[in-house]
Order: sequence, then structure tokens, then C-alpha cells
Amino acid sequence: MRKATIFLMALAALALTTAAPLQAPAPAPPLRRSRFLASANFPPPASFYDCSKKPPSICLEPGSPGATCCRGTCVDTEHSFQHCGSCNKTCRYTQTCCEGKCVNTFTDKKNCGGCGVRCRTRCTNGYCDYAA
Repeated sequence: MRKATIFLMALAALALTTAAPLQAPAPAPPLRRSRFLASANFPPPASFYDCSKKPPSICLEPGSPGATCCRGTCVDTEHSFQHCGSCNKTCRYTQTCCEGKCVNTFTDKKNCGGCGVRCRTRCTNGYCDYAA
């Protein structure tokens, strides 16, 4: 039995060495997208709006995150927490950027609980006319 096993292994090795060289596999077919994904208009990637290597006017293009170029990135200075009103002006921890101004939405009558929510009398804990 042992001699037969050795003989078969030698025969297999001989067959592998004399066999024709392997051919490269056929290229894979291109990936297909569903009809839903093919019909969707996705916005360009964020790197498209990189104003460090492109002119700052790229920030004015439709779909841009904002119209201002700060540190090589297009940003919305009206609502950006890190660039509120102008480049590199960060709001404090308790504040939110509303229309380019850092405001506290828990106490501000013009932005109570969120940007643009106006109260008639007072704003407490982010609610208008809240009974404390």
C-alpha cells in the first residue's frame, strides 16, 4: 500500500511539471448597479470642494458645503460650529451657530431650542414660556 501511495504522488508531481502553463483568469465583468442607484444623482465627493488646490470660487458651485474657503475646505459660516460667522471662530460648548452668530438655544428668545425659533416672552431650557 505504501509503494502505491508513493507511486501515485510521483506520478502526480510529474503530471504537474509537464502540464501546460496556467492561463490568466478571465477579467471579472464590470459591477452592475441597480436601477435605483443608476438613476440617483449623488453629490460629488467632499474632496471635489477642496479649495486648497483649486481656486476659492469652487466653494460657490452648486452642492458645495458652503461659500467660504477656510483652511482649504469649503464651509458654511452660517451654521458651522467651528467656523461660525468667519473662519476659525469656534462657538463655546453650550452654544450653537445660528446665522453666523454663537447663541445659547436654551435661553435666547430669538433662537429658543433651535435656530430661528422665536418666543413671545422668554426662553427657558430651550422651551418658550416654560414654567420652571
